[in-house]
Amino acid sequence: MNATTCHDTLRLAEQLIARPSVTPDDAGCMDIIADALRPLGFDCEFIESGPETFRVRNLWAKRAGSSGQTLAFAGHTDVVPTGPLTQWDSDPFTPTHKDGKLFGRGASDMKTSLAAMVVAVQEFIAANPNPALGIAFLLTSDEEGPAVDGTVVVCKALQARGDAPQFCIVGEPTSVQQTGDMIKNGRRGTMSGKLTVKGVQGHIAYPHLADNPIHRLAPALAELVSIRWDEGNAFFPPTSWQVSNIHAGTGASNVIPGDCVVDFNFRFCTESTPESLQQRLSAVLDQHGLQYELAWTIGGLPFLTTPGTLVAAVQKAIADETGLTTELSTTGGTSDGRFIAQICPQVIEFGPPNATIHKVNEHVALADIAPLKAIYRRTLEQLNLGLSA
Repeated sequence: MNATTCHDTLRLAEQLIARPSVTPDDAGCMDIIADALRPLGFDCEFIESGPETFRVRNLWAKRAGSSGQTLAFAGHTDVVPTGPLTQWDSDPFTPTHKDGKLFGRGASDMKTSLAAMVVAVQEFIAANPNPALGIAFLLTSDEEGPAVDGTVVVCKALQARGDAPQFCIVGEPTSVQQTGDMIKNGRRGTMSGKLTVKGVQGHIAYPHLADNPIHRLAPALAELVSIRWDEGNAFFPPTSWQVSNIHAGTGASNVIPGDCVVDFNFRFCTESTPESLQQRLSAVLDQHGLQYELAWTIGGLPFLTTPGTLVAAVQKAIADETGLTTELSTTGGTSDGRFIAQICPQVIEFGPPNATIHKVNEHVALADIAPLKAIYRRTLEQLNLGLSA
C-alpha cells in the first residue's frame, strides 16, 4: 500500500473531521465530497428536508455504468455531540495524530469511511474510465438524530423515480479489532412502546378506596419478562424485550398513584413482525385485566442480506487485502441500512473498528485507514468484473 494513497484518504478524513457537523448540521461536509465527485462524472443532487428549526441536508450523487446496475456507498456526515470538552485530550474538531491514531469527533463514526469511499472511487475510475458498474453516494446529515428527514426521504424519492441501487455498502464502523474482521449483513428491527396502566389515586392508608396500577402491572410485567418471543435464526439472536423506564407516583410517600407509565423496547429479528409482537403483548395485558393505553413507535424494520453477490465481493476484498476471514454479524443497534434495505435487495455495512464511537477521544488507528480504502476499491473491482463478464 503506497503512502500517497493512504495520505489522500487521511487528508480528506481530516478535512471532514474539522467540520463541526453535529446533527443536523452538515457544516459543509457534503460540499467537500461533491467537489471531489463531480470531476469523476458524478451528478450531484442535494435534497433538503425538515422544519427550519431542524433542517437536514442530503446528497444523492450518481455516475451511471453501462450495465444499469449500481452500487451505492451510504453514510452520514453528522456526528454526535462532543460531551465535556475538558475530558478530551485535544479539540474534537481539530484532527490530531497521537500514538499512531487519528483523533477527532467522527474519526470512527463515520468520516474516515466517507473519505475512504471517495478515494476508492477515484482510484477505481482512474483504472476503469467506463465501468459496467454504476456508482452512487447516498449521504445524510441526520443519522444520529431522529432520522426522519434523512436517508428515508432520499430512499422514497429514489423509489418513486425508479432509481434505486442494486447494491449498497453503508460505511458504519463494524470492525472490532482490525478493519475487515466483521461486517454487518443485517440488523434487528426496533419497536418501542409507551404503556400507561390506569388505576385510581388514593390515600395509602385506605387501599380499598384506591386501585394501585403498580400492583396491577406487576404480574403482567413478570410474565412479559419471561416470554421467549422467538428462537432467532442462523443470522439473528432471539427477539428481546426490555423495559427502559417506569414512572408512577406523585413523589409523596402516602399517595397511591393514579397511573403507571412504562417505556419498553423490542429488538426483533426477521422471525417476528411488529404486528405479531404487538398482538402478543396486548394479549398478556388483556389477560391480566389491565385498564391501559398503549402507543407504539416502529423505529425500523429488520433487514437481512443473505450471502450472495455483494457479501461474496466484500468477503473476497477483505481476504485479498488483509488475509482475514470476515465474520458476518447482525448484532448492535440500528442504522440507515434499515431504510435502504426497503428499496435495495443487497445491503451490507462495513467500516473501521467501533470501540470508541460516541466516546470522548474518539479515534481510528492510522493503520486501519489504507486497508479500509483498499477494501472498498477491491469491492468495486469485484462487482464490476462480475458485470463485465
